[in-house]
Amino acid sequence: MPHTEASPIPDQPVEIRRRTFIANAVVALGGVMSLGIAVPLATSLIPAAAASEGEWSPLTGEQWAALQHATRTPSKVSFAIRDQDGYFAPTDHAAFVWAIKTTDAEMREERPELYAGAQTLPYPVVNLGFTLFNPSCPHLGGQVRDKVPAYAWIGGETRFICPLHGSQFTSCGKHIAGPALRGLDPLPLREYKGRAEITWIEYKENSPSHIVLKIG
Repeated sequence: MPHTEASPIPDQPVEIRRRTFIANAVVALGGVMSLGIAVPLATSLIPAAAASEGEWSPLTGEQWAALQHATRTPSKVSFAIRDQDGYFAPTDHAAFVWAIKTTDAEMREERPELYAGAQTLPYPVVNLGFTLFNPSCPHLGGQVRDKVPAYAWIGGETRFICPLHGSQFTSCGKHIAGPALRGLDPLPLREYKGRAEITWIEYKENSPSHIVLKIG
């Protein structure tokens, strides 16, 4: 009986290549479609760039008058911080700073670390004749906007004293006692279009350097 050999399938390699091409095309098309959907979706989830920019809070006439009362004896000046979130409408929160009347020469002498080294600030320490101090103790904080301050000016002892852990500071914010690793943090003050404005900055606590956590 004659031996019958299996008939070759000459088009099999072509078919395999065709199927491979179609499969790859489907995968590629699916990737393009997914990217077309993902990019607008991801973009919609990213807050507007303006939401992360620090905003200046203007002082009212009354608040500016309160600032004028500051001498080397600190004065508490209240104002409003405007929070701008990429997803929600802006909201205002009550806040305050401690202000002293001083000169750049005096602050350079008493707080030289603010002008050179790891604690150098990228904005003027003294402006309009005043220095403003963040009311949060640089040790472990404790003051968040309208909560109880972490430190207070004790007139009888002519120094700032934090009741939480005993850190003490002079009227110019120089650290003189307690566990804080740096002095009080000055905040930016400027004159803009005839008004005094403040920018709120939150710095990392328990650090010798000024590491910014939040602006505005």
